Amino acid sequence: MSFNNKNVLPPMAIFFGCYGIPDIGDPDFPEWIHDHNLCVIEDGNIKEYIHLERYTRLKYHARMQDYLEGFARNLKLIPAQKIKFAFVDNEFGRALISNRGQIRFESAQEATLKNKLEPAKLFWFGDWAESYAINHELAHIFSCVPFYGGFKNNGLLVHFDGGASLSNFSAWTFKNSKIKLVEAHYRYKWLSSLFNANALVFAIVGAKKREQNVVPGKFMGIEAYGKYSKAIEAWLTENEYFKNIWSSKKQFFQAVKSRFNIELKSIDTKNKFIQDIAATIHAVFIRESMQIFRELKEKTNSDFLYYTGGSALNIKLNAALINSGLFSEIYIPPCANDSGLSIGAAAALSYFSGSPMTISEPFLNNYEIKKYQGFSYTEVDIAEAAKLIFSGKIIGICNGFGEAGPRALGNRSLIARADNISLAQKLSCKLKKREWYRPVAPVVLAENARYFTGLEEIPQISKYMLTEFLIKKDKIDEIKACVHVDGTSRMQVLFQREQNAYMYDLLVYLNKTYQVKALINTSFNQSGEPIVHTVEQAKKSGLAMNLDALVFNGRLEKTS
Repeated sequence: MSFNNKNVLPPMAIFFGCYGIPDIGDPDFPEWIHDHNLCVIEDGNIKEYIHLERYTRLKYHARMQDYLEGFARNLKLIPAQKIKFAFVDNEFGRALISNRGQIRFESAQEATLKNKLEPAKLFWFGDWAESYAINHELAHIFSCVPFYGGFKNNGLLVHFDGGASLSNFSAWTFKNSKIKLVEAHYRYKWLSSLFNANALVFAIVGAKKREQNVVPGKFMGIEAYGKYSKAIEAWLTENEYFKNIWSSKKQFFQAVKSRFNIELKSIDTKNKFIQDIAATIHAVFIRESMQIFRELKEKTNSDFLYYTGGSALNIKLNAALINSGLFSEIYIPPCANDSGLSIGAAAALSYFSGSPMTISEPFLNNYEIKKYQGFSYTEVDIAEAAKLIFSGKIIGICNGFGEAGPRALGNRSLIARADNISLAQKLSCKLKKREWYRPVAPVVLAENARYFTGLEEIPQISKYMLTEFLIKKDKIDEIKACVHVDGTSRMQVLFQREQNAYMYDLLVYLNKTYQVKALINTSFNQSGEPIVHTVEQAKKSGLAMNLDALVFNGRLEKTS
């Protein structure tokens, strides 16, 4: 690992990153741009991180311009003399003006991607501040740094999403402490668009056009019920994957009848043909994406892969990459999507200053809840929670700071026994109102991950719930509530207590006392809402969902 880049900035202690470029046309929901966020790194540590949706309670919220001045005042980021600023751009521009005009950022959009920060103009509460623009692609790449400690020599750095600054796919190498662009383009836009811009895929999961951010997760649930079909792939290709049937599905139904002699009046997720279409689309994504990575491996001969962007949340592709053996190690941050862009921007400032960073755990959402830091609990607290869990109760967890990224990793989680299918159905379908085909994931200790899978080596990205495992058939009953129809499970693995002390201690106690080796772990939120942030929000949601008990900073509270 290296931070020996003698580059553009003098050593500074405070680095501010922000992703807040306004959406197009002032929509009432995130349309082109989503997940605004900001980050402050001080003395090598992430001191502040705000994912806007957790504060405003509006999913994927993208109106940073309305809140940035207030955040700056509350975080004491005025005056700006001791702070370096980096703002993340996107394909729609490099300008941000706060609602009252006290913050004004702008920079010229470049025609090519740079491998460094680019000087910009920032008016910050009456003063001109030293600021930089960072392209969306590079910010994604740098979001790996706080969680893995830098880039290893001979690393391949890849970003893959719906769209960034000048590409939806970019690849870079890290050799001899230098980052070099290999390629950046939109040639693979058709692949990522299968999930976030395809009318047929939206129709299969029953999503409206404004719900593009929830489609990939839902689609990965339904595709496992089907089988790939070469005939369906050929037909989909001929019809351009029916990407534009937004207003009417008539063309699709006619094409199904003409080619397969199947009469459809509607799209039903329990229909085997629809499931096979979903499986085929997903198989194409995996196959073509794997070919891209094989070509990059051949071109760069890289040993390590750092992978980010929304596509890095696809657990089946991640598992395929791991199983391929193309790379010695694969690194994906917990906030691989746009929620990690400000972290990447601040980390890039730190990197280009030659200032090393402390490796962070993902529990970074801390705005206005600093009082939760350093909470404590006793063995009695653990024992009481374990007893409730063993008896079949569902518990909501709100401990310390919230997770960065879309996955609940134990601090803002709903947990229950992983061997009880009816509990999983109640939790997922009744309490959270999720679709019948979407699985829940488990959290396990590393020793039990080996027990369930038979694997000796467990990939490190599983600590962020970013890959799947095939569960041994003779062990499925012990974790059946978290095993998908294809026999896989998206396990979150705790390798050491430092990852999440409370969850680690709870799992150790359950294993030792009750022989319970896994827990359902799904995000603590009601349908249509972001993950809970504060204890007050957790209490409100917990009561609305009729949970059996709540844990606040290690201490158990029964709700009935």
